[in-house]
Amino acid sequence: MTRCGPLAGMRVLELAHVMAGPTCGLMLADLGADVIKVERVPGGDDSRRSVPPEVNGESAAFLMMNRNKRGIALDLKHPAARAALLRLVATADVLIENYRHDTMAKLGLGYDALAKINPALIYCEISGFGRTGPYAERGGFDLIAQGMSGLMSITGEGPGRPPVKVGAPVSDITAGILGALGCVSAYVERLRTGKGQRVDTSLFEAGITHTYWQSAIAFATGVAPGPMGSAHPLNAPYQAFETADGWITVGAANQANWDRFTRTIGAPALRDDPRFEDNRGRMTNLALLVETLAPFLKKRTSADWLARFEEIGLPAGPVLSVAEMHADPQAQARAMIVETVHPKAGPTKAIGLPIKLSETPGGIRRPAPLFGQHTREVLGEAGYSAAEIEALRAAGAVVCG
Repeated sequence: MTRCGPLAGMRVLELAHVMAGPTCGLMLADLGADVIKVERVPGGDDSRRSVPPEVNGESAAFLMMNRNKRGIALDLKHPAARAALLRLVATADVLIENYRHDTMAKLGLGYDALAKINPALIYCEISGFGRTGPYAERGGFDLIAQGMSGLMSITGEGPGRPPVKVGAPVSDITAGILGALGCVSAYVERLRTGKGQRVDTSLFEAGITHTYWQSAIAFATGVAPGPMGSAHPLNAPYQAFETADGWITVGAANQANWDRFTRTIGAPALRDDPRFEDNRGRMTNLALLVETLAPFLKKRTSADWLARFEEIGLPAGPVLSVAEMHADPQAQARAMIVETVHPKAGPTKAIGLPIKLSETPGGIRRPAPLFGQHTREVLGEAGYSAAEIEALRAAGAVVCG
């Protein structure tokens, strides 16, 4: 299959499951890398069992996270399977793993062992808390990372309410994106020096990166900010407002937008109100500001307000469901909704590549693999004969789909 994207020619081994590691592999694959997903035997990636929903018997979660990858299935507790992986490592550029502390080392597949085989290897480790520090041996999940990184303390409707996690697994997804950035950065360095290195990031650190504004406030004041619903911790008005028939978001925080906003909603007197005349005043009196603005926004429908705000150049938008977002013309125009044809599930939709490159664009080239679908193909490329692959299959070292 023809490859596209700036990373065409990069060979990646993904020994990862569920979310963070597969997100890293997905980013690299969409940008052109040949990502070989190495699934464990038995069972494969845990996301194959994240059901319902299913599409013709295939996990929708697995289909989403593993398009553009080739898939092989190895029982890495079997010496012959480990030998096969080591042969693949010898010609790989990147290896991604997100297993618990020492899992890979115990299999003889830690960085020190693999660097002896391939000194140019970039070895990306994505874990719950990183490979150093007092929590290095702990397992981690997105929920745990969101709680410990401070995210859950700033998410929710307001003080005194139960802690709420962000609806999306942002620590998992962000850790995967950070891992991909680390891999590409290490790859650039390798082009200069020929040397590989370890890339180490975590869900915990990924969660922390989402607290930039709140951490700035805590560093400056000594007081940790709490949840504010949809409001912004530094600017106002910048949040969701109820209309006559739903909800919209409005970004009217800077002074020019504040002036446009008050004129358009029919409240020009608010511009001269000393409590709201600048951003400092609006933040100091945020609760009163929202209470004052609410009746004005409820006078018209969401569509009416959005049309009026667009006419004056005021940033605003609807609050869409995920399904509504899929149908949005901008999401469609930006190719953020794509379709692949899976050998079992048939035509399936996925989220597209969010990075657009003018000269070497990435793209979606293949659906997620069946379990062990490309084992014969990949091992054949590594020099195994058909007979040798069949012997591995018969011994239970590999699964050939």
